[in-house]
Formats: sequence, C-alpha cells, structure tokens
Amino acid sequence: MLALDCAEPETLAEFYAALLGAEVRRTSDPNLFEVVGQDGTVLGFQRDHGLAPPSWPRPEDAQQAHLLVLLSPGDLDEAEREAVSLGATPMDVADRGTPREARLLSDPAGHSFLLRARE
Repeated sequence: MLALDCAEPETLAEFYAALLGAEVRRTSDPNLFEVVGQDGTVLGFQRDHGLAPPSWPRPEDAQQAHLLVLLSPGDLDEAEREAVSLGATPMDVADRGTPREARLLSDPAGHSFLLRARE
C-alpha cells in the first residue's frame, strides 16, 4: 500500500475515492483511511498534524514523487474538470516538459498527481 501523509485523512480519502471511482475503507486506526479500487489497489491516507504541504515547483526543479492516473485519451479533459470540481488545483507547468496529453494537478492536501492519457 502506498500511503500519503495529510492533516485530514478522511477528507483526502474521500477525494481520491471520488476521483478514482473507488471506495473508502475505515481501519481500526482512526488516523488511517484506505481507498480501495475496483481492482483491489489500495491507497492509504495517514494523519500527520505537522505535515507541511509539498511545494511545486521545487526550487532545484527536481522531480518529486507523485501519483499517476492513466486514462483513455478521450477522457482527459473530463477527468481534469472532475478533479477540479472535487477540489484539485491545476498546477503551472509552463516550460516544464509536461506532455500535452498530461495534466498536473495538486490534491486538496497539496500532493501533486498527474492525469495522463494511456499510450
């Protein structure tokens, strides 16, 4: 399981569940929520009260970890609109080499993720 730290794990889990068409699963730990995809993929969201949101772009312009969501080429525009309606923020990627068939956004907690068309 890949886990993201955040201040409000239930809220972030609900965001990703809606974005990915998945379900939120509560755990016995009140500080950890899981999102379970239709194929069984699990993402975790863990409370960290002192977490500072990731910054973008990084000063040294280095690559940073991000989630990659692969979509059918014709679904990219609609997926971006849906992500923004759920609380995502488009990120400025001018001159950063991001392909046109990809969209970089940040989730409500500030983690970057990329919507990209399958090849």
